[in-house]
Amino acid sequence: MTAALAPATPSPKLRGVVKLSHNLGSRTMNSGIAACVRLICAVLLAIMLAAGAHAQAASDADSRPYDDKLLRLSEVLGAIHYLRELCGASEGQLWRDRMKELMDAEGSSALRRAKLTQSFNNGYRSYSRTYSTCTPSARTAISRFLAEGADIADGLAKSVP
Repeated sequence: MTAALAPATPSPKLRGVVKLSHNLGSRTMNSGIAACVRLICAVLLAIMLAAGAHAQAASDADSRPYDDKLLRLSEVLGAIHYLRELCGASEGQLWRDRMKELMDAEGSSALRRAKLTQSFNNGYRSYSRTYSTCTPSARTAISRFLAEGADIADGLAKSVP
């Protein structure tokens, strides 16, 4: 999963530079000054675009082709951590510890660690809002998540060199 750091629509700063370029290039100004202002605005625009591209490249350099699966596995671990404890599994921090191991292995940067943590917490929180007591439905969800987590882990183990 690649996080798009460069916005799809121009940022307010970028729109401001473009607007400044148009306004300063009006016919009321001396044509030499207007040309100079346009050149400066074009350079500023190029610098802003290059900075966005550089930030995107840095993000891409830290991404892996299996990130979507890894983030889903993190979310599943968060859900299992909540639901197993809710249903009296008495495993303590077992699933949280598995998540920590995953982060130690895959959290090569602060951004990656933050994404993994967010996915785990999303899984935990979404099921804590849904279930306040252990129900047959919660037990079914646990079984499904355990199977899905095992499938994702197997797939990752086979596809990652």
